[in-house]
Amino acid sequence: MKIRHLYGLIAAPFTPMHTDGSLNLSVIPAYYRMLKLNGINGAFICGSTGEGVSMTAREKMAVAEAWAECSRNDEDFKVMTLLGGTSITDCRELAIHAQEIGLYGISFTAPYYFEPVNVSMLAKACMAVAEAAPELPFYYYHIPVLTGVNFPMISLLKEIDGKLPNFAGIKYTHEDFMDFLSCLHFQNGKYDMLWGRDENMLPALSIGAKGAVGSTFNYAAPLYHRLMEAFSNGNLQLAALYQQQSIDMIRLLGKYGGIATGKAYMKLIGLDCGEFRLPVKNMNSAEFELFRQEVKALNFDTFRSQLPDTINALPR
Repeated sequence: MKIRHLYGLIAAPFTPMHTDGSLNLSVIPAYYRMLKLNGINGAFICGSTGEGVSMTAREKMAVAEAWAECSRNDEDFKVMTLLGGTSITDCRELAIHAQEIGLYGISFTAPYYFEPVNVSMLAKACMAVAEAAPELPFYYYHIPVLTGVNFPMISLLKEIDGKLPNFAGIKYTHEDFMDFLSCLHFQNGKYDMLWGRDENMLPALSIGAKGAVGSTFNYAAPLYHRLMEAFSNGNLQLAALYQQQSIDMIRLLGKYGGIATGKAYMKLIGLDCGEFRLPVKNMNSAEFELFRQEVKALNFDTFRSQLPDTINALPR
């Protein structure tokens, strides 16, 4: 398999939920259109932002099918799904399903209960999953803050190179720029390295990142397009100002409870994805009003993602 490199912004979508916590798949076609309208080149579904770890295998299949259906004839929009990271058997079944429904790619993160004892065992786990869907590009998802597995990714590339034809690269959600740069340069840039820390996009661009996967791209895509354009034009001062806007926006995620705050941002742009499932904490109504005022003070409306006109006709 020829390894392709993805460019630009790839969103990590939220999984829309009804008020009772069940999937609200009817939102996904409009969600896809919104991402397209805002210059997003793909979707990394069922990841951390998409609550994949809180869903059953059947639910993850249903979400994947909904995204596959609405993007089926769009070769420019790449949809990949996170399979999981605990049950290798479940991950293999989800990989086969992703290949059958025509997704672009699959991803897998480190087992985080029975953790691999070394890079060799992590590579074996990756190969066991990826080989179930040999036609699909396979990305390892490196997010040690959540998995607790923090081997250098350059070591994983060296271990797996030449052994897995569909190993495409790594979704790198960590702050080790030394390791990331080494991965970018490995085998003359053979593997696709997708940056995963929105608040650190500018330094990642400065050392060669070309593609990024992020949750805040869902609701603030214009801000990141401006950042990348300023960097491309050599205007580092302007790019840094845009990155600071990103940081100010992201700081509110922590202030108001963490990952669920992203769905509050989505509500503000007009695409209600419901709330996060337990055990994640969601805002109460009073907190949401305080959050709304702080977001307004950031001039969020000047860089938020825009909605297609049809989005207002969505069933609720």
